Amino acid sequence: MSNPAAVPRSVTSGHAAPPLGTLHDLGGRRLMLHRSGTGGPTVVFLPGAGMVGLDLLNVHDLAARHTTSVVYDRGGTGWSDAIQLPRSAGEVVAELRELLGAAELPAPYLLVGHSLGGGYARHYAQRFPREVAALLLMDPAHEDLSAHMPRQVQEAASQMKDHPMPDLPAEVINAFRLLFEQKFAAWPAPVRDALIAYHTGQWRIGVHEASNADDVVYPELRGAGPMPDVPLIVLTTMGIDEHHTMGMSVEVQREVNEGKRTVNIALARSVPGAEHRELLDATHTWVHIDRPDAVLHAITDLMDRVTR
Repeated sequence: MSNPAAVPRSVTSGHAAPPLGTLHDLGGRRLMLHRSGTGGPTVVFLPGAGMVGLDLLNVHDLAARHTTSVVYDRGGTGWSDAIQLPRSAGEVVAELRELLGAAELPAPYLLVGHSLGGGYARHYAQRFPREVAALLLMDPAHEDLSAHMPRQVQEAASQMKDHPMPDLPAEVINAFRLLFEQKFAAWPAPVRDALIAYHTGQWRIGVHEASNADDVVYPELRGAGPMPDVPLIVLTTMGIDEHHTMGMSVEVQREVNEGKRTVNIALARSVPGAEHRELLDATHTWVHIDRPDAVLHAITDLMDRVTR
């Protein structure tokens, strides 16, 4: 892992009450968790790097119509207390397991992981297979993914490792604010306003959280053994993000999507009976907003398989 002294801490956490949810105390460190619905298995959403639990509020509310549903903030993100970033997958998984126990949410769980959260969900299943009823992985982080990325993306990732992220100009921050206002338009106003303030003020946290993926998280995933034989659906987004084209051409985005598709198909094939689904009209960052129906459909399909 990178030298902890060189990695900035989360500075947002603990400064204000979350707009929704409860802070659970884990031996003096507080983590935000919001739960809705009843029944089981409990659906647990694991957001990607740079995202927080309440970003997924729309699909959480949909899932809660069918069973108990949970969104939460990892330590050092959102409204959970500050902690040194980045962390290992093992640390993140142990934290989530402790939080679910403190919230009296019994296993097994239906884990829904997006991007880096998908890698963490996989690791939870690798380490505690009896506590996982099913997995929904949405464009999950994967140890083989970088090898399938176009040259431009690999070079950009290498440069980011060697150089600190510069400050974003005010006009870029304002553009992000407008984008978040659009994407979170259906969220309750207090939640929407809090999320916009968080994302425009603490955008570096996602960069820090994902900065050890190649050196720490991916080796953990490689070394933790095979995936358990539980119901699994892997979603691959194939849409073009018009807000992302400033830094990545449409053609490069298409190459990225093909790389994701190759890796995700192989991941699904590694588990008996698993399924791979492509979403042609959804993008990586906004899959839960572009296609909440597809996310819910996958969750309910997995629930049906678990309860047969």
